[in-house]
Amino acid sequence: MGKSNFDSVAHKLTSVTLGLLECLALKLEWEHRLLNASLKERNVLQLLQQVNTLSARIPGSQASKIYVHNEICSYYGYFRLPHGCFMFNPSPAHSPIFQVMFGDKRVDLSDHFPTMPCGHECTIRLAQNPMAAAKFFKFSYQALFHHLLGWDFDNRESIATGGILGTIRAFYGTSEFTEHGYLHGHFLIWLDGGLNPSVFHDQL
Repeated sequence: MGKSNFDSVAHKLTSVTLGLLECLALKLEWEHRLLNASLKERNVLQLLQQVNTLSARIPGSQASKIYVHNEICSYYGYFRLPHGCFMFNPSPAHSPIFQVMFGDKRVDLSDHFPTMPCGHECTIRLAQNPMAAAKFFKFSYQALFHHLLGWDFDNRESIATGGILGTIRAFYGTSEFTEHGYLHGHFLIWLDGGLNPSVFHDQL
């Protein structure tokens, strides 16, 4: 933002309301782009291009990608290069756990093979209740990290016995939506006592 347009940008900034920003953030989060944006929304988007700090917390925005990139670089600087990475893609539409979170009391999780609604109905439920899908994703990745990788979310550290990969020193994850509307995550893992990848490569 240069001095030549400071007054114009300052005027637009003071005219932006919290409600408009919240509405725009929700649209960008769920749609990833704006179609048929109103004049006020277009003004906000132009403002965000010049004041990136306002969009750093809007999922999917360019500033949020820069924010995540900088956080990962900070992890690299402190923990060195990660020892592993993976993508986690649980499918709520095919999960009986999601059906229970949706509110279907007919699904009995104590059954070895719970009776599920038809695939079409499961897909409709996913579209109707994205909040339940988000809760399912959080439950799934936390179950993965706790039961398989040995991470204690309450104390924010690895459990004493570790997990299938050993003791985790730290991890970083970010989530996004697939084209089918599923949440999936990308994770980096640093192991306690693990060799730096460059040292490991030299010893091969």
